[in-house]
Amino acid sequence: MNVQLESVDIAVDQDLIGATLLSPAQSLPGVLFVHGWGGSQEHDLVRAREAVGIGCECLTFDLRGHERTASQWETVSREDNLADLVAAYDWLIARPQVDPAAIAVVGISYGGYLASMLTTLRPVRWLALRSPALYKDEGWALAKRQLHADGTLAAYRRSRIRWQDNRALRACAAFRGDALVVEAEHDDIVPPAVTANYVRAFGKARSLTKRVIAGADHAFTSKLVQKAYTDVLIKWLHEMVVGARGEIAKAKMSARKEELRNAERSAPGERQRPHL
Repeated sequence: MNVQLESVDIAVDQDLIGATLLSPAQSLPGVLFVHGWGGSQEHDLVRAREAVGIGCECLTFDLRGHERTASQWETVSREDNLADLVAAYDWLIARPQVDPAAIAVVGISYGGYLASMLTTLRPVRWLALRSPALYKDEGWALAKRQLHADGTLAAYRRSRIRWQDNRALRACAAFRGDALVVEAEHDDIVPPAVTANYVRAFGKARSLTKRVIAGADHAFTSKLVQKAYTDVLIKWLHEMVVGARGEIAKAKMSARKEELRNAERSAPGERQRPHL
């Protein structure tokens, strides 16, 4: 992400007056949405539309095993779906107007689990996880559907897990960007212990925001809680994107002031004018 600062001259009568043009970058932040297991990209289109409204280029997609590739439902693995996410990420940052240094990834449930691991494979500046799922590291190449046959998975998710003992949590522990974790108040699939494990893992994130959506179940069934989540996500994305642009603009202005000071020092014969 960049901001352009340009010194220009403006004609007035027979003179030229100096001016400075500060303008937004030509490149845009990119937002990649990752749906949950059993979901589809359609679930993310409303939020993608809102993110476009704050000046982002957004991409939604269907993980293998869903929609067009539903025939792979019984055989697709976590390894396959993480490869899907990497491919979608690479396609997005290859867009000429997307700034590869300003990428947000928004994951729901299983998509949040995959999104956390993406951060170890590709640069991610902003990471938003809604009810992120958690799985044991074993059986990585097994069909994802088989993981739910493990009768101990529910107990695993209710336990306190050290970040060192889970691949997704290790990724979060290494993450240095800004993170948002959203929890559903009445989630019977991803219990609060899972969210707590993720939150504890983000020990080195630049910033961490946690929100609980009152009345929400895992699927965010009602329109009311869907809107509440959308509002939280878009407000956070707006804060991140605008804040980053502001920081860059501030740095540009500081650099400009330093250049002016250096120019004044190099011309000692000229009388210094007071700042009014």
